[in-house]
Amino acid sequence: MPAASGIVHVTHDSQLPDALELLSQGSYLALDTEFLRENTYYAKLCLVQLGNEHACVVVDVLALSSLTTLLEFILDRRRIKIFHAARQDLEVLTQAQLLNPQVPTPLFDTQIAAGLLGLPAQIGYSDLLARRLNVHLDKGQARTDWSRRPLSSEQLNYAADDVRYLGPLYQQLKTALQERGRYHWLEEEVAELENPALYRIQPAEAWQRLKGTAQLQPEQRAVLKQLAAWREARAVQSDKPRGWILSDEALRNISEQLPATLDELSHTRDLPAGVLRKQGDALLELVTQARQAAANEAAAFDFRPTSQQQSQVSKLMKLVRNTAERVEVSPELLATRRDIEQLVYFNKQSALMKGWRKEVIGNVLITAHEG
Repeated sequence: MPAASGIVHVTHDSQLPDALELLSQGSYLALDTEFLRENTYYAKLCLVQLGNEHACVVVDVLALSSLTTLLEFILDRRRIKIFHAARQDLEVLTQAQLLNPQVPTPLFDTQIAAGLLGLPAQIGYSDLLARRLNVHLDKGQARTDWSRRPLSSEQLNYAADDVRYLGPLYQQLKTALQERGRYHWLEEEVAELENPALYRIQPAEAWQRLKGTAQLQPEQRAVLKQLAAWREARAVQSDKPRGWILSDEALRNISEQLPATLDELSHTRDLPAGVLRKQGDALLELVTQARQAAANEAAAFDFRPTSQQQSQVSKLMKLVRNTAERVEVSPELLATRRDIEQLVYFNKQSALMKGWRKEVIGNVLITAHEG
């Protein structure tokens, strides 16, 4: 197995067992992935980087005939899995499992841990390493096309760096959380990431990615849901980005205009001529079906907060910032502006009254709001 700066580089099925054996004795498994997604719906997994106290392994998954052995090792629950900003990597790894997708657990996310210790909620890996370990990474390969071969030593080192320091970073952050009695906070936060349902593709729920749906009339919202589901299903089937099938703007415009004929549809903004020609009849049929099934849709909801409510939101957001500074937690992790708006505008408290947030900020916010 050729190596660069102590890296075990797996480029053939026969090399994988020995590489995994090197990792099998470790107490944790640091993980990262390199993938491409510009021209496909599914991410094209190119590399999987793994590391622990004993080895740093870069697996060229494009060179393997099967990912089964690698995925089985990653899914082994005996070792905690360390990621930085885990969501995308978990989505890619979950989608790589064709049968019975599972999430690699248990998890530790160094980005979340950093936020629970007062650092910015979206802190990058390089910035976090510089702050906590005084390690400064060379990010010169950030624009690499990870599907091209062969990979240079510089590219391999760049990829390996993403797991090389995750272990020491994890150990330091874990100790800091334990010393402050906050490790269970981290466990609560990653529980959502550990739920396989988070990564399932469900076309019927694709409309939830779109903004402003509550302001649409019932028929318009029903049409938007139908079109979004149709687009998602076609994107999955063709493995093309959803925007290549139909843009968000086109979905919205069709839904708002409710065309009944090809001529009316042809006047829809942002609808490409090729889509009109090839899919026009299908789109009109979707519009018709959705309008007929719109009876269960809620009325349009055009909420406008009062100046008093807006003032209350500002007041509570200041309380969040002050509390975050006092307890040294990223304010975005403590409570988001949306959390506060839901409380003030609609008296929805659920996001603030769970787990550690209830103790640290939830009860205080409810009291301040009701007072």
